[in-house]
Amino acid sequence: MLDTSPPPSPTAQPDTGHIARIENLRVSFQTKDGPVVGVEDISFTINPGETVCVVGESGSGKSVSSLSLMRLVEYGGGEISGGRLIFDRKGGGEVDLAQADQGLMRTIRGNEIGMIFQEPMTALNPVFTIGRQLSEGLILHKGMNRKAAMKRAVELLREVRIPEPERRIKQYPHELSGGMRQRVVIAMALACEPRLLIADEPTTALDVTIQAEILALMDRLKRETGTAVMFITHDMAVVAQMADRVVVMFRGNKVEEGPVEQIFHAPVHDYTKALLAAVPKLGDMTGKDFPEPMKLFGVEGQDIAPIRGSDEVLLSVRNLTTRFPVKGGVLRRTVANVHAVEDISFDINKGQTLSLVGESGCGKSTAGRSLLRLIEPLSGQVELGGTDIIALNQGDLRRARLDMQMIFQDPFASLNPQMQLSDQVAEPMRNYGTLKGRAMQERIEMLFDRVELPRSFMRRYPHELSGGQRQRVAIARALALNPKLIVSDESVSALDVSVQAQVLNLMMELQAELGLSFLFISHDMAVVERVSHRVGVMYLGRIVEIGSRRAIFEDPRHPYTQALMQAVPIADPTRRKSEHELNFKPIPSPIHDLDYQPEPSVYQKVGEDHYLLVTDSGY
Repeated sequence: MLDTSPPPSPTAQPDTGHIARIENLRVSFQTKDGPVVGVEDISFTINPGETVCVVGESGSGKSVSSLSLMRLVEYGGGEISGGRLIFDRKGGGEVDLAQADQGLMRTIRGNEIGMIFQEPMTALNPVFTIGRQLSEGLILHKGMNRKAAMKRAVELLREVRIPEPERRIKQYPHELSGGMRQRVVIAMALACEPRLLIADEPTTALDVTIQAEILALMDRLKRETGTAVMFITHDMAVVAQMADRVVVMFRGNKVEEGPVEQIFHAPVHDYTKALLAAVPKLGDMTGKDFPEPMKLFGVEGQDIAPIRGSDEVLLSVRNLTTRFPVKGGVLRRTVANVHAVEDISFDINKGQTLSLVGESGCGKSTAGRSLLRLIEPLSGQVELGGTDIIALNQGDLRRARLDMQMIFQDPFASLNPQMQLSDQVAEPMRNYGTLKGRAMQERIEMLFDRVELPRSFMRRYPHELSGGQRQRVAIARALALNPKLIVSDESVSALDVSVQAQVLNLMMELQAELGLSFLFISHDMAVVERVSHRVGVMYLGRIVEIGSRRAIFEDPRHPYTQALMQAVPIADPTRRKSEHELNFKPIPSPIHDLDYQPEPSVYQKVGEDHYLLVTDSGY
């Protein structure tokens, strides 16, 4: 058992050198069942030019602490029921934000304390253009006129490396990708040059190269402006890259605090040790031919045997191409095409995992959906166990889907909020009539046991579960029909590290027991290294390099693969990336005119199971 008792809370000493001091903060929420304490008793300081990383899992109170500093916690039903939040203002003089009125908070928010929220789509207003939202704070707090504010907005977009900023400021949030929206939110937070920047999981939804650049950008701005940063994350590799000091939270309390090197190399608390043990580190699998589950701290009797799989091909994909029409003009005619997936080929063996990696917009998810014909491909061949999926009519395709299932990125969006979990897991079996009555009930119970969820959860609804628990339900539902192939689309990217490690181990154990094959789509290179037998690297719709995991990770040949590896933060503060190492080319547009004829993909064999794209990939 972990010792979860908090250390005695130090009495905070008054010190004029801090930008912010959190002293004995307590936050509670009123619920139908009485008050719930979100943060019990936490104290720490943030100094000028310093990055303090607050780490912990979902529900530990990290975000509640940051929302309290902004005094936004009240709008979510919370109440600061104890403690002081001392902030050193620009004009000199300290103020206790816990006692400040909302008028004063309005002048501080966005101007002196900036905040980058986790979910960019909810942080941006869908009915206003990007330019209007970026200029709003500059007009309000800096007294700029609209023209000057728009000019500064373009500069800010350029600073956060958004291509064609003059065009982007006229667009709306839904017209931008997730990574671009997050960069807009970061530009908004930095617009007024705040003294304190609160970043709440700002890179969770970003690709590894964009994440590396955003982290380098925040680090540079911090050094140049002396801005203090409170960085909230569950990604320990990001902590190692960014932090000066680390505060570890568990169930509303601070359990450990110290310099980043001390936390990583000499953790004291059992919870910190467990958190670090669950982090997949790039290079952990060097020299190993087959993937194997992670060894978790404090978990007895783990089976970490390598998962070999078989040499028999289950899925064969040849020359798969998927394009989306771009419509324009009054008559909404097709004026161009998005070349989402362009002439890709690969095989997946029974009981093995092929991972597709690359940045947002490279075509990974489209490739996964095209295999299942959730998106209709333009051309190509997809054979699953000898059946040509592309040639099937709707009735035959429905039957073929018994053998192939998908786990989506966002379990909350893929589960029905109005159905009990047992009904959601039963739904595929009802649709296909595979089991009925008592046999179905027993299979549902077995699946809940399999994904390590209590049977009492069967009567619950999705909103009553954490993200990790919801993802387990999604896995149970995918397993309901005994599929041969599971397409896992970023299925662990939003999970806490320890939950992510448990879900990955679960998927690998199921693979070993049931002989499942996975197409694992991810941008997390450390996770990919842990789970894969083979890896394909995608860029602008093409696979630029494909081969065994060892070949790709230990001998990357394509310049894009090398850039991708270079960008991965490593969970070791002594191996930080410097900004000059992160030199990425901007990604060109995948939109081409109707008369554009792409070259076919041609590969050169550079190793035993290692192929390199010879056709110009644009990188």
